[in-house]
Amino acid sequence: MRMRIVRRMWGRARMVRRIRVMLALFMLGVVVSGLTAFPLAWEVRWLDRFLVSLGPHAWPPLVQWIAQVDRALATLDSYHYRFLYYGTDWLAFAHLVIALAFLGPYRDPVRNKWVVEWGMLTCAFVLPLAVWMGPLRGIPFWWQLIDCAFGVVGLCFLWPVHRMIRQLEASDEPADRDEVSAADAAGVSAADAAEA
Repeated sequence: MRMRIVRRMWGRARMVRRIRVMLALFMLGVVVSGLTAFPLAWEVRWLDRFLVSLGPHAWPPLVQWIAQVDRALATLDSYHYRFLYYGTDWLAFAHLVIALAFLGPYRDPVRNKWVVEWGMLTCAFVLPLAVWMGPLRGIPFWWQLIDCAFGVVGLCFLWPVHRMIRQLEASDEPADRDEVSAADAAGVSAADAAEA
């Protein structure tokens, strides 16, 4: 019985490590995505020059779209409308705050499962927002698909995390807690298990 409890505890620790790795990668992606909203004009200008340097090897619709976005951002700069960038600053800030919210499930996945569920919902809502607002804002359909990919990739991280958290919840039943308490009372530790 002791070994079974120790194996279960080690399996739980391994699962928590996996959850933390997945959440750390998700948070990193959200932070990087947010940080790219700060230097927007510089990034688009650089991307436009890079695509032009590729010449015929670049995909023409992408080259045209990035050139159009670059002209729009240059217009903001040249006509003293830089205050409109304040909106993208808040977008970047929102990404950073969202990433911070996932520190809760990183620390205690079971107790903060609701944050992961909220994240899954927001990832799912990226798709209808991109498809609905994209045409209203004149965004090409293929770019809307790129926007949708952010939600899909986020779900690819959060769905398995949610599944693992549910497994942790199932293994955290009162009977299991009683067994672990009994093992603790009997003095079973990782060192004892290593000797066994």
